[in-house]
Amino acid sequence: MYSNAQNNKDMQRELLQILIKWKEKGDRKPLIIRGARQVGKTWLMKEFGKTHYNNIAYVNFETTLSLHHIFESGFEVEKLIMALKIETGTDIIPGETLIILDEIQECEAAITSLKYFQENANQYHIVAAGSLLGVASNKKRSFPVGKVDFLDLHPLSFSEFLLAVNEPLLLDLLQKKDWGLITAFKSKYIDLLKYYYYVGGMPEVVLTFINHKDFKKVREKQLNILKSYEQDFSKHAPNEIVPRIRLVWQSIPSQLARENRKFTYGNLKKGARAREFELAIEWLTNAGIVHKVNRCNKPGMPLIAYTVLSDFKLYILDVGLLAAMGNLDIHTLISEQSLFEEFKGALTEQYVLQQLKSIDHLPIYYWSAEKATAEIDFLIQYQNRIIPIEVKSAENLKAKSLKTYHQKFSPEISIRTSLSDYRKEDWLFNLPLYACCSFIE
Repeated sequence: MYSNAQNNKDMQRELLQILIKWKEKGDRKPLIIRGARQVGKTWLMKEFGKTHYNNIAYVNFETTLSLHHIFESGFEVEKLIMALKIETGTDIIPGETLIILDEIQECEAAITSLKYFQENANQYHIVAAGSLLGVASNKKRSFPVGKVDFLDLHPLSFSEFLLAVNEPLLLDLLQKKDWGLITAFKSKYIDLLKYYYYVGGMPEVVLTFINHKDFKKVREKQLNILKSYEQDFSKHAPNEIVPRIRLVWQSIPSQLARENRKFTYGNLKKGARAREFELAIEWLTNAGIVHKVNRCNKPGMPLIAYTVLSDFKLYILDVGLLAAMGNLDIHTLISEQSLFEEFKGALTEQYVLQQLKSIDHLPIYYWSAEKATAEIDFLIQYQNRIIPIEVKSAENLKAKSLKTYHQKFSPEISIRTSLSDYRKEDWLFNLPLYACCSFIE
């Protein structure tokens, strides 16, 4: 399969570079890392502390209940620092110690305290994380808006996956856009992309794949993660919307497998209406396990001004988890191209969305004509340009919708991504799926 794969301690995340820049900022604020459960937030914070600080003061508010009362009793910073020293057994020195507040959503007062650290004790370096912070920030009035920085962590991108399985030279070719050599190693890229479709980018699943080379163990790990998400519905969501959350969540594979992937309430149950399920969808998106991509009726700047709120697609956070939810057969890995066409190409669209989501602050929408005669899978706003992206499974080079869009709006750049090799035409770039984000500078 491959050799000399990297182990857990060597797994590299691109966001480490952003954390280093945060450390060096003069106007640094406490940093909150947002992301769904099990995307690697704890590992990222500890790895950052281990490699760029002298020591770490780590607290998990899910298990360290003794600190809840101290944070709830007031926000005198030095008192809080003393409590953290005692709890962690670590001497906290400004600039030399990284304070890590994990699962911070379990203690509302700890979230509020970040405001006072920013205002009164900015010399302390604080990173916090929580699995349901999007949910927490929506329901807690005391969230320190404007007093913290945010960083969103997603599952491993395909680039990070290549590093994890010890293929840095293949990644280097993609980064250099050496299309001649990339094409020469096409079969190797496609094999690795197949593995990524099945395994996905959840760190623990990737490590299971690396350490055991056993796809059954990979699937078991994925199913455990999916089970933990469903347990979160019951544990953290309002009781009255839990059944609706489950209906929405469980419907996503079938919604994406339709020719028109637009989310349809009627597919949930007979007579279902938007108002019944709006809160359920909002909870799932705030929890970070579902991505909502709205339709734009015009590719104007900014795209958000042309959003059609009633029309949207729902994707989940990881292509491997989608494969598990759809019970994708392991034998599809053996076939030449069927994996890329599974769910009528939905896995491929999910994969591309996942790679786009790994790009920080990238607005992502889709476009369709009013009478649904043409549709562009993704419309992004990047460097003051609106870029249409059409996703094709396998080596399909037909671009009827993209041609219609081009004739109507004359975009500066149009992208089709498929299994075909890189090529530049008059108005169109074809990017291989394994290099679908190579348009990023």
